[in-house]
Amino acid sequence: MRNPYDVLGVPRSADAKAIKSAFRKLAKKLHPDANKNDPDSAKRFAEVNSAYEIVGDEKKRAAFDRGEIDAEGKPRFHGFEGFGARPGAGAGAGAGPGGAHFESFSFGQDGFRRAGGGPGGRAGGGFAGFEDILKDVFGGAAGMQGGRRSGFAGGPGGFGPHGMEADEFERRPAGRDVEVAVTITLDEAAHGGTRRVHLPTGKEVEVKIPAGLSDGKQIRLKGQGFAGPGTAGDALITVKVAPHPLFERDGANLRIDVPITLYEAVLGGKVRVPTLDGAVEITIPAGTSSGRTFRIKGKGLPDKQATGDLLAAMKIVLPKERDAALEALMRRWRDDTPYDPRRDQE
Repeated sequence: MRNPYDVLGVPRSADAKAIKSAFRKLAKKLHPDANKNDPDSAKRFAEVNSAYEIVGDEKKRAAFDRGEIDAEGKPRFHGFEGFGARPGAGAGAGAGPGGAHFESFSFGQDGFRRAGGGPGGRAGGGFAGFEDILKDVFGGAAGMQGGRRSGFAGGPGGFGPHGMEADEFERRPAGRDVEVAVTITLDEAAHGGTRRVHLPTGKEVEVKIPAGLSDGKQIRLKGQGFAGPGTAGDALITVKVAPHPLFERDGANLRIDVPITLYEAVLGGKVRVPTLDGAVEITIPAGTSSGRTFRIKGKGLPDKQATGDLLAAMKIVLPKERDAALEALMRRWRDDTPYDPRRDQE
């Protein structure tokens, strides 16, 4: 993915408010609901969401700026620690450039052995580090289990001629789980869908998004984690629902501000209200105040019990340009019919 700052069109020095403002502007412009005839809008919208997920989060932004994670939020590879020159090691036999010490190992009926370690002997200090690496990879299976050798020496119960015994294999730990965050649209949260997800294991899997999924919920994919001596671990997909430019989630309900004119508020009329399933028309009565909320049944999000509702709050919006006739009318109306809507607050 491109640099998240470039995606949002903001400099690295931008503050959190500027980043959020840029995100909301782009999300509203590129949202698939507003670009149904543009097949590429969903891809661009997802890119904007992913960028905001990095630089819109204080900790992730700091990690990205330090070079600890990439534009997709994945840790950057900085090499393995512990490989190279050992403290106090000289450039003797087996030493590489700069005094780095290299050792070779062989595998046979006597298990792993270091070259030159002595007849029948196990490796010394260098091999201890190698064992530690194996323990990390196999979740501690390189050590002793149940009072028996774990299989790095030959003989019964090992990786030698007799292989690994079934009861010992069953006692070996499972592989490691992996966690991945996926951002979905509110429309996907409402209606469900599928997403292709790239896992840290290198696999790419198709994840089914159930309808009604809320922010922060996890989807578990059995056996899609890192493999281990026993069973493979799982993949835990944490779902984040991207902010919508029009709707705000309130449990299973959705909220929206609907702009209306002054004359619609005074005289009443029919108003079109957007929903996730397309616009619907509602009738507002004469004398509707700004902030009055109308409930549109069944136009929210699916829940365990039932589908939520859409709560549409009316918001009176005056013309952008000053209107002399309107001002004259308001002055006459103020003088003839004064009223105080704030008297109850005193």
